[in-house]
Amino acid sequence: MKTALLTGLACAISFATSGWAADCNTSKWGADDEIGSANLISPENTLKAAQLIKQGKSMPLGIVIDSNTPAFPPRSLSLQVVQPSQQGGQKLNAFGYPGNYNDDLLQTWVGIGSQIDGLGHLGEKGFYYNCSDEKEISAITGLTKLGVHNVPPLVGRAVILDMAKHFGKPALAAGEHFGEADIKAAAEAQGVTMGEGDIILFHTGWTDAMLKDDPKAWVSGEPGINNEGSRYIASLNPMAVGADTWGVEPVPAAEGDGVFYGHVIFLKENGIYLLETMNTGPLVAEGVNEFMFVLGQARIRGTVQMIINPVALY
Repeated sequence: MKTALLTGLACAISFATSGWAADCNTSKWGADDEIGSANLISPENTLKAAQLIKQGKSMPLGIVIDSNTPAFPPRSLSLQVVQPSQQGGQKLNAFGYPGNYNDDLLQTWVGIGSQIDGLGHLGEKGFYYNCSDEKEISAITGLTKLGVHNVPPLVGRAVILDMAKHFGKPALAAGEHFGEADIKAAAEAQGVTMGEGDIILFHTGWTDAMLKDDPKAWVSGEPGINNEGSRYIASLNPMAVGADTWGVEPVPAAEGDGVFYGHVIFLKENGIYLLETMNTGPLVAEGVNEFMFVLGQARIRGTVQMIINPVALY
C-alpha cells in the first residue's frame, strides 16, 4: 500500500513537472532574470550606437495622445487641469509663495498611444516570461515580478524596415502581413542589417494613413508581422521589436496564426520587448533607416506597460 502510494505520488509529480516544463522555458539569462533582452545593453553597444549620430538631429518616436486617441478597448485617457486651493481668487501661500499655479490630474490606462509592452503583458497557459506563474505575479496592485519599472534605459542601435516601400504602396492594409522572406528581401533592398541587441522597427504606413483620417478604422485593424516572421526576428536576438501600428501583428491575424500570438513569441518565449505606435513616418520621409535609440520610461512600480516617447538620434 505504502509503495503504491509513493509510486503514484512520484508519477503525479513527474506528470506535473513535465506539463509545467512544456508550458515555459527558463530564460537563457537565468531562472531569476526579469529583464530579458535588456541584458544586451552594454557600454560597447551604446558607444557603437552613438557613432550613428551623423547630423546631430533628434526625432520623437512617440505620438501626441489625448482623450480622443483611439485605443484597444476598454483603454482610455482623461486629463484634468486644476488650480488647487485657488477657488474664488484665493492665492497660494504655501512656502511663502503668494502666486497661482496649474496642476494636472491624469486617469489613464498606460497601454495607450506609443507604448512599451513589458514581459508580464502576454503569456500562455498561465505562464509569462521565465516561467513566471500568473497566480504568483499578477497582483491587483501591480506585478510582483516583470514590472516595467525594472527595465533599464533601453539604449542601442535601431533600424527601420520600410515594409510599405517593399510592397510598393504608401500603406499596407488591415490584415496584410509579412514574414521571413519579405523581411529579408526588404532589408537587402534597403541596405539594412539586423543584429543582436538591435531595436527593429517596421514601417507600414498604417498610422500615417489612418489615425487622423479614420481613427475608428485605425484601431479596428492593422497590418503587421506574422508568426513566422516573429520567430525569424526573435532568432536574431534583438532588444526590442516595434511598428507604426497599435499592436505590431496583423488584425485580422494571418491564416493559421493565433491572434496577437507574436506577443507570446516575443515577450514570453524570448524576453524581447514590444514597441507599439512608433512614429516612424518622419524618419522614413528623411531617408533615415539607422539611428541611436534612447528610451527611459516612467518607473511606476509593477506596471505591465508604459506610455513612452523614445528618441531617435541621427
